Amino acid sequence: MSSIGQFLWNLGVHPDFLTIIGFLMVGIASAIIALGHLQVGAIVLVLGLPLDALDGAVARAMQQPNRKFGGILDSTLDRYADALLFGGLAVYYFQTREVGGFELSLLALAGSYGTSYIRARAGEAGLVVKIGVMDRLVRVILLLVGLFFSGFLLPILAILAVGTNFTAIQRLWYCWNNLE
Repeated sequence: MSSIGQFLWNLGVHPDFLTIIGFLMVGIASAIIALGHLQVGAIVLVLGLPLDALDGAVARAMQQPNRKFGGILDSTLDRYADALLFGGLAVYYFQTREVGGFELSLLALAGSYGTSYIRARAGEAGLVVKIGVMDRLVRVILLLVGLFFSGFLLPILAILAVGTNFTAIQRLWYCWNNLE
């Protein structure tokens, strides 16, 4: 991945550009999902996923270790991407009058935010927190499986709703044990 990052940097591609394009692709995928085209939305997500890795590879190729904004932009847009994806699912389930799917989408979103927020706040306190099974990669993989195989989407959303909130609690417990 580092050679691709170097190649893109040599072409003049800025990592923030890749971050923003990746975020826009998530927005498009979320709108498609909200319209009920789950598999098409999953395909758009899969096409945009490499950008999430490439932005970091290009940033490393820049060799500017003091540049911090890119990481903040990436993390921020990841949170908005979570909101768009789970929001798109909530809209889809609202339109189909599937109350359970609507509620699970919102619970998964809350847990995703909690998981990420606790990690960020712990980092500010000087503690690296990466424990728990529902990190962002696992959430995205599970979501993609549910979108591609829509018959499994509700059970996967239930797993995400429980798992993300459980991971947030795990991380909070870890912080309490290591910061107090």
